[in-house]
Amino acid sequence: MTAIEKALEKPHNLSKGEMVDLLGATSREDVEALRGAARELKRRIFGNRVAIRGIVEIGNRCVKDCFYCGIRASNRNVGRYSLSADDIERMAARNAELGYKSIVIQGGEIESEANTRFIEDVLKRIEPFSLGVTLSLGEQKRDVFQRWRDAGAHRYLLRIESSSRDIYSKIHPAGYSWERRVRCLKDLRECGYQVGTGTMSSLPWQTLDDLAGDIAFFGEVDADMIGMGPYIPHPDTPLAASDARRTNEERLLLALNMISVTRLYLHDVNIASTTALEALAPDGREQGVMAGANVVMPNVTDVEYREGYQLYSGKPGLSESTFSSKSRLDASLALIGEVIDYSSRGDSPRAGNR
Repeated sequence: MTAIEKALEKPHNLSKGEMVDLLGATSREDVEALRGAARELKRRIFGNRVAIRGIVEIGNRCVKDCFYCGIRASNRNVGRYSLSADDIERMAARNAELGYKSIVIQGGEIESEANTRFIEDVLKRIEPFSLGVTLSLGEQKRDVFQRWRDAGAHRYLLRIESSSRDIYSKIHPAGYSWERRVRCLKDLRECGYQVGTGTMSSLPWQTLDDLAGDIAFFGEVDADMIGMGPYIPHPDTPLAASDARRTNEERLLLALNMISVTRLYLHDVNIASTTALEALAPDGREQGVMAGANVVMPNVTDVEYREGYQLYSGKPGLSESTFSSKSRLDASLALIGEVIDYSSRGDSPRAGNR
């Protein structure tokens, strides 16, 4: 029995070595077999439906100084902004008008009582829209996670970025705690969230063994949703100088392999086809779905703010209206035999099965 056949039988049925072999697929025959199996499994669980979440990028002010991020605190070349509660409520209304049943509220990391109360207010304001609400606002104290959960948030995305402590230390300043990040994931679970995490591929120093460890980590923390993306260097970051300058094709191949192997290993989790894939190829988002992803996240932030929220270079859709983006997405998914599920908020089957 091949590794792919084993993986299709049941979740967590691949050894780390088998995951490494699948992640390293480069030949056309091997890649097609991997993609085909992952898409077959996605179809088995979700049919030809893709969940959708509109992203609102609420601000690019951040206290963190991560070496890979374009909105890091010490970057003086980015114009900072913070949306008002009125702005966010209006964009959430637009999200509902588009027919999206879920929203992602994403922003730089801020830990303060004022910010905690602000997010609570936002959550209460958008409650009438009956949206599935995902927060992606970085590390917080457990009581803050609980307050936001009580105010109406359903899901929380906190990417570990790398399950390797060594790599984590190389892509963050001294004093940033890998252990705290893992503790936050546990706190989120205890607070009743559907918990999302994820990593970057194509990081400097990273090996296929590290990436296989990332996928195993997703299983160990029993993640409900995975948001992975390729590392794309931003010129205003220290990590850009350490980058091995892989081609876009190499980054895309590895990122898609990560989606496929994660699907084959975990089965019933939500996996996003991230915007960063589209930065590497015009149809990158669609390729992500064909590789086994089942979630897409178009941007519903006002166009005037998007230039300021670039975590990496070449972010697509900076000037595209939310309505034209919806039409384009509907059409492009139809071409690959997929449809957006406008009837539900797209909760993770893993959470339900738990």
